[in-house]
Amino acid sequence: MQIKRNYYCLVAGLQDISLDIHKLQFSQLAFRTELERELHPKDYCLVEFLFLPFDNHNLLNLLQKTGKPFNSKGNYSLERLEDNLKEPHDLPEYMMQFITAFNAKTPLLPELSLENEITTLFFDFATQSGNPFLNQWFSFELNVRNILTALLSRKYNLPYERQIIGSSESAAAIRKSHARDFGLSGELSYFDELANISRNENVQEREKAIDTLRWNYLDDVSFFEYFTIEKVISFTIKLGLVDRWLGIDKDHGNELFKKLLKELQATYTLPETFTKK
Repeated sequence: MQIKRNYYCLVAGLQDISLDIHKLQFSQLAFRTELERELHPKDYCLVEFLFLPFDNHNLLNLLQKTGKPFNSKGNYSLERLEDNLKEPHDLPEYMMQFITAFNAKTPLLPELSLENEITTLFFDFATQSGNPFLNQWFSFELNVRNILTALLSRKYNLPYERQIIGSSESAAAIRKSHARDFGLSGELSYFDELANISRNENVQEREKAIDTLRWNYLDDVSFFEYFTIEKVISFTIKLGLVDRWLGIDKDHGNELFKKLLKELQATYTLPETFTKK
């Protein structure tokens, strides 16, 4: 039976935040530093799951020698990642598997790009975190990403099978189904909302709507979690969403659209007239 610890003072002192807030008492990164001091070690390990995507990007950049700046939001230092590049030994199992396969030039998921490969491995790992709340969150996040990728790809007549990540049943359904809703609307209560969001031509408005969906989902699943680690995890995720929007400028929407098209064009060439729009 899982022990639930309560963090009364910590939760009671959290700032009241929203996606439209203009100033934070502390960033997500600063909050993580505070949590490392305040939380039981086993609970802090759960928080670290939220920052693994930054480690994934750092690891990819190091393996591919891109020269891109190191992201300090990751759990692991540059030195620790570099120490694992040749002989992986003290990183999460999925990372060590990825490094070993990369070094041997035998990708674990050869049909996917390297980024999608490590992201798939991550979600398979994260949805088995051992904490039901985290498992549920990462399953939701995976579904949101995959459904939007597929809907937007259909919208622009792009192939998307290799852009769908994860090994879940819903991921498999999205890859194979030709149904309007991939056979998922009866299973996922938020499918119709995602479908409506995907129709919005304004990229920045669409991104805001997606984060609002995430926010509302967290409110729903953490409603009866008052002072537990689940409430802390929910706040940490929200803090990351706010961090993101505080840093967004007027060019962000165009950059998001370019990034999406770049990802989807991996195995497809758009007509020149479309790329100029």
